[in-house]
Amino acid sequence: MKNIIYLLLVAVIITSCQKEKKIGYVDNGTVINEYQEKKDVEAKFQAKEEVWKKKADSISQAFQLEVQQTQITARNSSQKKAQELMSGLQQKQQVLQQQMQFEQQQLGQAFQTEIDSLIIKVKDFVKDYGKTNNYTYILGTSDAAASVLYGAEENDLTQTILDALNANYELK
Repeated sequence: MKNIIYLLLVAVIITSCQKEKKIGYVDNGTVINEYQEKKDVEAKFQAKEEVWKKKADSISQAFQLEVQQTQITARNSSQKKAQELMSGLQQKQQVLQQQMQFEQQQLGQAFQTEIDSLIIKVKDFVKDYGKTNNYTYILGTSDAAASVLYGAEENDLTQTILDALNANYELK
């Protein structure tokens, strides 16, 4: 009988000492897409892309004029000279296309680098938020990778995290 009482006493002590797990979740897609800094990064790169497009259009128009002038010159030249002129145009066109493609890739890579940095910043923010607010786990979910199939509304930290992120961003 004494053993049963001791066993019950130990079970009560162990159960009462266990820390309650605090779990929350966030919708990663919503947090990232509604984060003001991401919107600002997108706007900045959209403006850069517009500048790039205008430059590409300008170069294309200038090249088209050069093509027309070269065609006129080629008509009045010998066949050999005309072939040389057209060959030169083709080489120039390839160089211009490579240059524009390179610039576009550079722009895309710079954008992706900033977005990757932003995602790391959001993850670090959520981690710090979890530590500060005594969460045992904060799970992430999105439409693409749904790791949380169901969560009670009171455990959804999406708007709370988003508001805190945006408030922190506005301070900077």
